[in-house]
Amino acid sequence: MAGIVEFPQLVQEALQEFGDLLPNEPQRRHFAEYLTGLYVAADKNVSAINREFARHRDQSCLNRFLTDATWDTEKINQRRLTTLQEDPSTRYCSHGVIPIDNTLIDHAGELIEDAGWFWDHAEERYKIAHDYLFVNYVCTNGKHYPLHFRRFQKRDDCAERKIVFKDHTVLCQELIDWVCAEAIPGTFALDSYFTNAPVLNHIHGQQQADGQSRGYVGSLKFNRKVQYQGREVKVSELAKGIAPTLRKPMQRGERKQWYFTSTLWIPHVNDKVRIVVIWRDREDEQPRIILVTNRRQWEASRVVWWRTVS
Repeated sequence: MAGIVEFPQLVQEALQEFGDLLPNEPQRRHFAEYLTGLYVAADKNVSAINREFARHRDQSCLNRFLTDATWDTEKINQRRLTTLQEDPSTRYCSHGVIPIDNTLIDHAGELIEDAGWFWDHAEERYKIAHDYLFVNYVCTNGKHYPLHFRRFQKRDDCAERKIVFKDHTVLCQELIDWVCAEAIPGTFALDSYFTNAPVLNHIHGQQQADGQSRGYVGSLKFNRKVQYQGREVKVSELAKGIAPTLRKPMQRGERKQWYFTSTLWIPHVNDKVRIVVIWRDREDEQPRIILVTNRRQWEASRVVWWRTVS
């Protein structure tokens, strides 16, 4: 099969936009090869990308560009984000959503730096992978793109290299700090793993330009304890005790759900929060999801919208 002989127009435009950040012509060529491979190669590894080209060189050339060459990934990323702000459809706005989540990237061998055995909750098995935390941006029109990332390093590997170990909470807080330092507007969205007191307090402790705390919407684990009507209970027990007559309908298009909302305290969370309990059907014993936000003045439908778009 014939290989690629010319870079696609989209990649040529990217070279015009980013080429000045690369020090020489060989690096600019490798940059274009890598971008092209990300678009067209079935497998997104260096060898597979290299094979896509009709006049390909040894894959080690492209590999050295990605791992050893002296080009600044931060400057490339900053230029990318600046370019996205020139288009109204991808521009930051106060109603944007900033999801943070981690994901496992599969690998075939353990000798890759920071790769190791991790438990994949979705597939319910251990796999060799990198564990990345990503912070993304979701525009009001649904367009979304990554902002930045952190890569998790296991405690034993950090001890062997004599570097500070950072757990997922610390890495998440670093991404929050980066977003705030860049003055990127929007509300943070978290899954239940990151909806813990240290992360919620960290977000609430950040301020917007108007002096208001940064906002978040997260999903609570069902065993998370809350203080409700003078007693400390699991949030699942709180939900179970909400009579169907107290549940209100919420209509989104053709989909109807039932909800209950209340403001309360969560142990170790510094400020009062609003929770929104969602059931698929009014008589269901167990809820579908339980959301929490520091935007206590928001209506339940707004809280749900912020979580679903992430």
